[in-house]
Amino acid sequence: MGRSAEESRREAGDDVAGPEVSDRIWTVPNLLSMLRLLGVPLFLWLILGPQADWWALLVLALAGISDWLDGKIARAWNQTSRLGTVLDPLADRLYIFAALLGLVVRDIVPWWLMAILVLRDVLILGALPLLRHFGYGPLPVNFAGKAATLCLLYSFPLLFIAVYASIVADVARIIGWAFALWGTALYWWAGLLYAVQGLRLMAQTRRDEGADRPGIRGGADDSDPAPGTSADRPDPTAPETADGDPGAAPRGPDRPGRAGQGHTGP
Repeated sequence: MGRSAEESRREAGDDVAGPEVSDRIWTVPNLLSMLRLLGVPLFLWLILGPQADWWALLVLALAGISDWLDGKIARAWNQTSRLGTVLDPLADRLYIFAALLGLVVRDIVPWWLMAILVLRDVLILGALPLLRHFGYGPLPVNFAGKAATLCLLYSFPLLFIAVYASIVADVARIIGWAFALWGTALYWWAGLLYAVQGLRLMAQTRRDEGADRPGIRGGADDSDPAPGTSADRPDPTAPETADGDPGAAPRGPDRPGRAGQGHTGP
């Protein structure tokens, strides 16, 4: 008897046990993520307004510490939530965008670097409706995506320091550009990995849905039930689950693809 597409989506993530994802809003990790989000406009104002770079770097450093801390708390206290899996990567992307905007406006980095990074995120966001059409939420963060985000967040403080005339600034410029270019390459490599994973999931769903059709399922009885009454067809009222670790297929448009809060990534 063939499997339904819904069963395939559920079984795809059952091989790897993931943390329980709750609907709670007021948790310590979520509060830390909210505070980190509130720091984004302050960070951007410090860069573009008074150009208080050292204070801006302090805000960025505190954001990085809270990013690490909320992930540790979420796993240790079992406070992983759907809201947290949205707020955490959103904060990372906003800090990357704010830092890039400040660097471009102040002519520290060329505009094409920001265009390349923003284009990748636009393509990823554009693919989400297609994934949702096939019953999947955002894909889980892969290692390349985490490494890319870390490289970029390391590069921005160094590039801000590079504007000052000193030997330290010269060293910071070299290391900062190395992190920026390597992070950009990893950022796009992670995007390609997401694309491959998404195409595989959609192809698997098409195969499973084709196998559910009467007369096509392998091993079906001679007396197939009438269309619409097959026991293998997914119940449209049944909720979908999506508690998958990185590498497991996410399931359901209403569930995040991240396995836990505090993981950086695109």
